Amino acid sequence: MKSEISRRKLLQNSGVAAATALGLGMKPSLAGESKVGSSQPLKGNINQSVVHWCFKKYWDIEKTAQVASQLGIKSVELTPAENWKTLKKHGLTCAIASSHGFKVGFNNPDNWDHCTEILRKRIDECAAGGVKNVITFTGMRDGISDEEGAKNCVAGLKKIIGYAEKNKVNLCLEMLNSRDDSHPMKGHPGYQGDHTEYCIDIIKQIGSDRMKLLFDIYHVQIMDGDVIRRIRQHKDYIGHVHTAGNPGRGELDEKQEINYPAIMLALQEIGYQGYVGQEFIPTRDPIQGLKQAVELCDV
Repeated sequence: MKSEISRRKLLQNSGVAAATALGLGMKPSLAGESKVGSSQPLKGNINQSVVHWCFKKYWDIEKTAQVASQLGIKSVELTPAENWKTLKKHGLTCAIASSHGFKVGFNNPDNWDHCTEILRKRIDECAAGGVKNVITFTGMRDGISDEEGAKNCVAGLKKIIGYAEKNKVNLCLEMLNSRDDSHPMKGHPGYQGDHTEYCIDIIKQIGSDRMKLLFDIYHVQIMDGDVIRRIRQHKDYIGHVHTAGNPGRGELDEKQEINYPAIMLALQEIGYQGYVGQEFIPTRDPIQGLKQAVELCDV
């Protein structure tokens, strides 16, 4: 008799919990994930971020912030400054701000005024909002030789780096792969800064502690490989890190080739204190995929 009563009570409590989740407008899966932060606290040795554009199809900025907070993620990045108040409401930051986009960059002097104007505005927003990094790009080749493109990038970025220094904001030059032509956000054929050392050489020539590399593990794996050695070699220049599974830019799961726990341990080894942004394109339940990625990188 007692066992039947206990069973009935358990079913009633489960029904209440499910109804509560639905009443809050949450999917049952998200209601379950809300326990991640309390019942399975993250080690927190790696500061994790979620890149908003990847999940914009599923969640607005409010929902993204909720999910990030529940999973122990500290940042939602590459989202406009008008969204930063929402992030702060949930105890989050924006690890890196967006800027002029990868198609137009400093490799072409015709673009310098446009890129500089946008970067100056972003730097002002970052300085006011407590955001430490702004993304920047070389731009597409469009007939410009690699030698000329690098020279132009150095000259163009030198025009704005002083303003970044004054405001204590880092400019992070992203290396992107030019090999994958299957999807406009999985690869960027024609992008000039498509090798790690090419971007590093530009950064070194600029000669500022505020000029950094956005080390995108997915893109580096495709173009250069030898990821851990490169992390160790370029440790002084890495300002931000991105993830994704390769091939396909999907989840960080058993279907892809990159050993993310080992790479996260290498970042710890070099004393990296910045953020690791989860930038994969979901192919299944976005919450489950993000949860898996967060736990895998929590070494």
